[in-house]
Amino acid sequence: MNYFIVDAFTDKPFGGNPAGVVLLDSDSFPKEELMLKIAAELRYSETAFVRRDGEKEFTIRYFTPKAEVELCGHATIASFFLLHKKGLASGQCLCHTKAGDLTIEAGDKVLMQMAKPCIVATVEATEEIYRALGLYGQNIFCPYTVQIVSAGLPDFMIPLPDVATLQSLQPDMEAIAAITKKYDAVSFHVFAFGDDGYTAHVRDFAPLYDIPEESATGTANASLTYYLQQNGRLGTEAECAFIQGEAMGRPSVIATRILPDGNIFVGGTAAIVSEDFFKTI
Repeated sequence: MNYFIVDAFTDKPFGGNPAGVVLLDSDSFPKEELMLKIAAELRYSETAFVRRDGEKEFTIRYFTPKAEVELCGHATIASFFLLHKKGLASGQCLCHTKAGDLTIEAGDKVLMQMAKPCIVATVEATEEIYRALGLYGQNIFCPYTVQIVSAGLPDFMIPLPDVATLQSLQPDMEAIAAITKKYDAVSFHVFAFGDDGYTAHVRDFAPLYDIPEESATGTANASLTYYLQQNGRLGTEAECAFIQGEAMGRPSVIATRILPDGNIFVGGTAAIVSEDFFKTI
């Protein structure tokens, strides 16, 4: 099996969000135990295991160092950018995931159609959420509510009043893990509006899945796009640019597009950092 390190949502190595990508050379996936060990060895937030089912048809399974997840946006972008560069995918492709089937436009820039978005829940009791972000006792006023939204994975959408507050967060990872577990969600996707041309600045914390912070999150930014539309910030059709990873020194720009029918696309480019193969598997 060949494995690669690919940075998604950037055009330069060592930016964006890194993912492991494993191209399988058989018709079957390895045992889950082995895929977990590989993901833990590579140490990235997600590692994608890619099986080619046909000329334009693929199946991907995603593993954090701790568990399998149904979908990972940046790892999907990384995978199809890599497949395109290797001459294995071009144009419109079908990707099977545990979150459903996705339409992917593979090229130097990858566009991924997300699962149909929905609001899972509106969270009224937010004190424990803001306390977990290190904001207990502060006067947090936002015109939007905290909601759990899914575009393949359920994530908390948590508004903050300004970018300075966002960048100064001191999150309690144990508390965030406990809250996300309680609500059956994946991450805290925290955002604030600036005046610099970006739709929003965002940070994403998913310690329940052994990801303290992520520098670019495709699925959660798709959910944020839907959240902003449903809360009147966006029109029925809009294009967004979210900047994430600033606090980590890995700024990433995630492009999204929402259509009048509610379909959302997440896009970006990527950079291949390294390639190797497993010698003993």
